[in-house]
Amino acid sequence: MRIGFNPNKDKAQEGNDFFHQVIIPVYIPNQEGYFKDSFQILKYCLNSLLKTSHLKTFITVVNNGSCRDVTDYLNELYNKEKIHEIIHTANIGKLNAVLKGVVGHKFDIITITDADVLFLNDWQKETYCVFNAFPKAGAISPTPSSKVIKQYTYNILFEKFFSKKLKFSEVKNREAMLSFASSIGNPDFYNETHLKSYLTVSNDNTKAVIGAGHFVTTYRGTIFNNLKNRFSNFKMGGSSEVMFLDKPVVDQGYWRLSTEDNFAYHMGNVIEPWMGERVSTLEDRSHIETEMPSLKINFSLKILRFIQARFFWKTLNKKIIWIWFLQFKGLDKINSKKY
Repeated sequence: MRIGFNPNKDKAQEGNDFFHQVIIPVYIPNQEGYFKDSFQILKYCLNSLLKTSHLKTFITVVNNGSCRDVTDYLNELYNKEKIHEIIHTANIGKLNAVLKGVVGHKFDIITITDADVLFLNDWQKETYCVFNAFPKAGAISPTPSSKVIKQYTYNILFEKFFSKKLKFSEVKNREAMLSFASSIGNPDFYNETHLKSYLTVSNDNTKAVIGAGHFVTTYRGTIFNNLKNRFSNFKMGGSSEVMFLDKPVVDQGYWRLSTEDNFAYHMGNVIEPWMGERVSTLEDRSHIETEMPSLKINFSLKILRFIQARFFWKTLNKKIIWIWFLQFKGLDKINSKKY
């Protein structure tokens, strides 16, 4: 039985002051073996995020089947209004957890991050600089890598093929790239050529690195408005990141870029002394208000995207042509064969 009239019926949803959402899927089922240090690393991640994010940042944590200690900690952060949203679910996989964080909201900018990322001061500021400088920027990582040059970047390479603004530049933060290699347990992930140069695009005084990784990346919110798939069959990896995070960006005609310098660290699953030290030295920016970057709408012709993907990229990706292209953009003969 119902008596009376629901006062919320037919009322429009009230707006809010947030324009940047950060989504963090968290899966720590226990504190043993692989996950022995994961709880403390999560605390480093969230503490660094809370200290370095501006006032208009909406933080969503998706608890993807974590143990009781982690669940209680996340609930405590929510009750203290440190984070704005907590979603509890069974282990449904990383990408499905991310989708739960996206649905039900409408933010202009969305950052998707792993729970083992240590955010540095100015990560948002530098990301916004790239958005402002490059109207076609659709996904921006605060951790540049010379090895993502081929990961759904063919539209940038096509559009800037003959431009002098697309060229190899000296790596700005070699140590940060070495730190990432160490964090994934592969110190030889980058060779010396990768550590010296990466392909960049410039516009006035701003330079961005071609390509973006997955462990922390900021997207235009509109990228997720028309996803063709709403469920991933993979708990991690597989084709899920390509289908949900890479392809939608280029399918809408946008570019995948990274900041020139490094503004976040991947910690991995083992605590190291520098992590706590770095978090403790971060400047608290949580009280600062920031203006939203300019996000111009891009109109992309389907036939042009087809040509870029099917003809241009297949041709450019042939070994002999790719090596020539690398030389055309600034690498010497020896390094172009090692890239």
